[in-house]
Amino acid sequence: MEGVRAHAGGIYLLAPAEPVLEMAVMAGLPRAFAAPWERVGLGAPIPVAEAVRERRLVWVGGEEDMARHYPRIALVLPYPFTLAALPVTCAGTVYGAVFVTWPGAHPPELADWERERLVSACDGLALRLEREAAAGRPVRRGPQVAVGAPVAGVSSAVEAVRMVGRLPDGMCSLDLHGRVIYANGAASRRLGVPVRKLLGHPLWRTLPWLDDPVLQERYRAALISRQPTSFTALRPPGDWLTFQLHPSSNGVSVRVTPARGPVAEAPRQVGACGAGEPAVGLVTISHIVHLAGALTEAVGVQDVIDLVADEIMPAVGSRVVAMVAPEAGRLRVLGHRGYRDPSVVDRYDGLSMSVPWPTAQVLASGVPAFFESEQQMRRLFPDRPPIPDGMAAWAYLPLIASGRPVGTCVLGFPEPHSFGTDERALLTSLGGLIAQALERARLYDAKHRLAHGLQSALLPRTLPALPGLEAAARYLAGTEGMDIGGDFYDLLRVGDRAAAVIGDVQGHNVTAAGLMGQVRTAVRAYTAVGQSPGQVMECTNRLLIGLDVELLASCIYLHLDRDGRRALAAGAGHPHPLLREPGGRVRTLDLAQGPLLGIDADAVYGTVEFPFPPGSVLMLYTDGLVECPGTDIDAELAGLADHLSVAGDLPLDRVADDVLALSGERGRRTDDIALLLLRSSLTPPR
Repeated sequence: MEGVRAHAGGIYLLAPAEPVLEMAVMAGLPRAFAAPWERVGLGAPIPVAEAVRERRLVWVGGEEDMARHYPRIALVLPYPFTLAALPVTCAGTVYGAVFVTWPGAHPPELADWERERLVSACDGLALRLEREAAAGRPVRRGPQVAVGAPVAGVSSAVEAVRMVGRLPDGMCSLDLHGRVIYANGAASRRLGVPVRKLLGHPLWRTLPWLDDPVLQERYRAALISRQPTSFTALRPPGDWLTFQLHPSSNGVSVRVTPARGPVAEAPRQVGACGAGEPAVGLVTISHIVHLAGALTEAVGVQDVIDLVADEIMPAVGSRVVAMVAPEAGRLRVLGHRGYRDPSVVDRYDGLSMSVPWPTAQVLASGVPAFFESEQQMRRLFPDRPPIPDGMAAWAYLPLIASGRPVGTCVLGFPEPHSFGTDERALLTSLGGLIAQALERARLYDAKHRLAHGLQSALLPRTLPALPGLEAAARYLAGTEGMDIGGDFYDLLRVGDRAAAVIGDVQGHNVTAAGLMGQVRTAVRAYTAVGQSPGQVMECTNRLLIGLDVELLASCIYLHLDRDGRRALAAGAGHPHPLLREPGGRVRTLDLAQGPLLGIDADAVYGTVEFPFPPGSVLMLYTDGLVECPGTDIDAELAGLADHLSVAGDLPLDRVADDVLALSGERGRRTDDIALLLLRSSLTPPR
């Protein structure tokens, strides 16, 4: 920290036999500030875990950078500061990670000399850890360093003390943990407490009317940002006081004065919690906020289980987790993590809700259960058979959402564990957050299964094997919504010809998918009666308008005349196909298309002929393949043509997979993709 002029930092060590980083030491700020990250999984989206995963220095250049890349941390620590995290590795072995922070005044980029000193320091630390491990003395996370005795006096010069004592304003000096190490007489009079009672304790412990997380938040903001701040508080019965905080690297100076002018906003009164009942601590609130932010990212049930395993298990020290839900009067295991033998969890699956086990009881009663040892479990549930899960303590959390039970979360601990009042309250609160996330996730999974089943039923299961023609098709749902849309394709035999169609019905919902099925069926029917491509488009257009669904569709339909080595096509506002000629040249086919289907009942769609000799490859696609926010369509088409030119001689299934992979590299897709590749055989059919 001194070498790079940082104001805070810490060291994490990799836990033995666990993919978890444990904080070993922290300096420059109270360790309680980092309570949500005392133990973090290697997969957690935070800088120290990312530094270990990717074996590189991770730099966060300020508030905006933190909010963009690590929103969970920004939610808990919304202050101006910069951060660097580095892995501690030696000869391929990872020992942990280091992080250091600077106030918001630090430049948004890390200087070269700072980078060099940080890397050198971590390399030196790694060598020392390697030597200790080789000598059989691996360094492990130890107990929290004991807090020193309260300071009874001050170390300032006598004259400076006298000067401060003569000031009319209250003056206090706090250490990094918020403890008062000096207060003048005016501070005692303003706060109504003798100086001797102030010394050695945080102000919010001595003065109940300051025991408010909102006010503690101002203190934490001053320490982390190293910027002065202030707040106004009411000293009962009616004295408003202004507290001005001036932070530095070794503490905070506080000036206490009467508030001037009308007080715009009164802080919450801690006394409203009830006589003798303490307010919820800021660290606990921060912990819950951090974990709540993590759970909001869960989409499906497996996401919820993964987040509980990666975020909550390391935070509370549990080793295993299982999620159980009621279904038709029986218990169903939704998922689990950490069990050496997965079959242990399978014993829960299918059990009756009436079984005298804690899982079912907690689910039925809605009351959490905490078992601090195996003996306590056997005493309270003698009929529960022993489960060889290797755990010695358990927390059973009821998952209640919308007033009804949606499941039970079981957390297992490898050693006997005493659950304190605060920990029980925290775990119970987390159970409520998990329940809401699980309810949303199960609803999403149900909709996803419905969408997937409907989409699969509306698209061809396989493409027919047609002589003289090789074909491959792919459908990829968009990354947003229900994974259901109106993109479709089809390939069918028409006498001595092959007919192909690709289209896109407007919308991403069940209505669009249903209409897509009708359009595809109509195209098949009009094809069966021998209509030309233009006539098929015109009839389908009139059908769509007659359905009165107020949805539009784009489409390309074509006949492949293999004997004549030519193709006939018609289009309705659809992206132009790409044709790769046998020599490798790729060109865009301009089919002189008509308007989108569903606009004008009298629209005319012409039929265009183009050569399709053996060895040619035709690529038909929907707009999701080339349209993506922040990209240039012309550039995407050019890249697609270049790839088809190079890879066009490969098997079409390989080409289709590569094309979708290239599309995925562009980032988040918002639209569906349908892709149909056709290659004329080098050997003409008989």
